[in-house]
Amino acid sequence: MTRRYALTDSQWNHIKDLLPGRSGHVGVTAKNNRLFVNAVLYRYRAGIAWRDLPERFGNFRVVHLRHMRWSRSGIWQKVFDSLSAQADNEYAMIDSTIVRAHQHSAGAKGGIKFNAIGRSRGGLSTKIHAVVDALGNPTKFYLTGGQASDMEGADALLPNVDAAAVIADKGYDAQERVVEPLLRQGKQVVIPSRKNCKEKRNYDWLPYKARHLVENFFARLKQYRCIATRYDKTACAFLGAIHLAAAVVWLN
Repeated sequence: MTRRYALTDSQWNHIKDLLPGRSGHVGVTAKNNRLFVNAVLYRYRAGIAWRDLPERFGNFRVVHLRHMRWSRSGIWQKVFDSLSAQADNEYAMIDSTIVRAHQHSAGAKGGIKFNAIGRSRGGLSTKIHAVVDALGNPTKFYLTGGQASDMEGADALLPNVDAAAVIADKGYDAQERVVEPLLRQGKQVVIPSRKNCKEKRNYDWLPYKARHLVENFFARLKQYRCIATRYDKTACAFLGAIHLAAAVVWLN
């Protein structure tokens, strides 16, 4: 198994005690947690269907079902939250990226809107909204349909953000919806004004130059082919995979 498709010994030792079914944990002891985590990483990194998982990972149906169960119960998010608690909160950066959703991703219970899939001229898509810390490591996520405004992500992610300053591009220049709430929280706002704004806002351009770090994170996230193109029918499973991939970013 190639290194980029599996956790190293050091990475595994960082997260193994956060997972259910470990030895000595209350409940049934799971069969080889590490093999299962590597199976999920392999699927999302390689961009294959679950049924195409190599035989060494066992029955693909069992792996898929377990991934769904861990996504619904928040285990992947728990791992991510534990690692992201080490965030550098000097400032935070928010942005979003759109990924195409495969036609097979539609059809889940609740419909496409419930599962964060949008329909537009370009077809089905999902928008991943993310906040990263001062070093470019992810701290929060939110999913919407691809046609949704960036403001939906701001509404979900920026309240009580743990950072002294917030950096964002002009798309987040909304005085009542973004800027004023952040100022009331005592945050420094590093967001340039839109071209049509009558009164230009002063901002510190030096920290703004670091905004590329959030773009760098999205580039790393999209190395996982099943995230760069969404195949998951449910938002829960897709977000679970994002939390796992983001946890690996923290482990690197």
